[in-house]
Amino acid sequence: MTQQIQNCNSQSPLKIVWLKSGPLHPLDTGGKIRTYNTLKELKKKHQVHFLALLPQGHDTKDLVRACEYSHTQEWVPWVETPKRFPYLHADLFRNLVGSSLPYVIDKYRSDNMVRAIENASNPDRCDIMVCDFVTPAVNMTGKRRVPSILFQHNVESMVWKRMADTCLGIRRYYFRDQWRRLRNFEIKACSGFDGVVAVSDEDASVFRNEFGLTNVLGSVPTGVDVDFFDYVCVERIPSSIVFLGSMDWMPNIDAVIWFAESVFPSIKKKFPEATFTIVGRNPTQAVRSLSERDSSIRVTGTVDDVRPYLSQAELMVVPLKAGGGTRIKIFEAMATGIPVVSTRIGAEGLSVTHDKEILLADTPEEILVAVERLFHSVELRQKIGRAGMELVRMRFGWAASVDIFEQYCYEVLKK
Repeated sequence: MTQQIQNCNSQSPLKIVWLKSGPLHPLDTGGKIRTYNTLKELKKKHQVHFLALLPQGHDTKDLVRACEYSHTQEWVPWVETPKRFPYLHADLFRNLVGSSLPYVIDKYRSDNMVRAIENASNPDRCDIMVCDFVTPAVNMTGKRRVPSILFQHNVESMVWKRMADTCLGIRRYYFRDQWRRLRNFEIKACSGFDGVVAVSDEDASVFRNEFGLTNVLGSVPTGVDVDFFDYVCVERIPSSIVFLGSMDWMPNIDAVIWFAESVFPSIKKKFPEATFTIVGRNPTQAVRSLSERDSSIRVTGTVDDVRPYLSQAELMVVPLKAGGGTRIKIFEAMATGIPVVSTRIGAEGLSVTHDKEILLADTPEEILVAVERLFHSVELRQKIGRAGMELVRMRFGWAASVDIFEQYCYEVLKK
């Protein structure tokens, strides 16, 4: 049984059914932010029906806000295994011995979602179906009655491969197993759609050349709500560093721990007053313990508004060693004028140039040099920050990004 919330709005040229693994609010991940702004733009011209799993206990106030990005909504009740011992470990073991799917896909299987998708794909009520991330595809088991697009925010299996490459011991074995499972699923799932849309040319190339897909339509650039991030800057705190990202996503967790342990101590030797603020939802105990061991490290958890943290810091770091897709937080930070220091993986897929709109550095030594340059020079901070702001404002507003996505929808319909 599915719960429906209906709100009529004006008729639109296309009737779009949008599949998602959960509600968008709160907007606390880059993927949710990208989807939210994409749908807000599509909703201006098209009829959007949002069909998603509804985790048990989710705040119903968030469901009402779905009217901001869709005309009608359909919620399929779903119970997620608690992310704590022993429940999660038991679930991981069951998946390991009893399924060929990776855990991050297997846990979203839902017979009710399968039936809801089959009902929603009625050609009389739907022109095109969009699967947002590859996760909902596990429930697209029936015959496709309407054209379909897979919107891939990452090459998901690449994220797991990079995580496996950076792990040791039993974690390395587990991550390698999950990566192989996810790659097999991802290739099979992608090939079942009429079109695949990536978020960067690099990801599109992987889908074509490494996965052998012939249905890749292209990529859409990451967008930014430039008006929202046109924020009045206060006086910046000297020698302050900020990181933004969901702190329950493994690449982010590993990134901040690596930076705090391998880079930040060297920064503090040169700049004893330096601070490192980690902003993002659901920090793990490993992340929270960083601030317990070092008073110059602050872990905020979920915040209502990230702009004050971007406004106060002298620079933002993106020390990712794994990941995929594009880092929407980099463009959001640039829109506020803060200079960014990132690893090349962290800035992968973004149209940025080293020493112009961003500083790229991969090793602890390189990152230290980049941070030192910015801390020592107000002129360099202003130059990098201003160049990043101008790039984002001129080229990466959401309207232009969604225009490209819209054309891919029409392209699929013509096939």
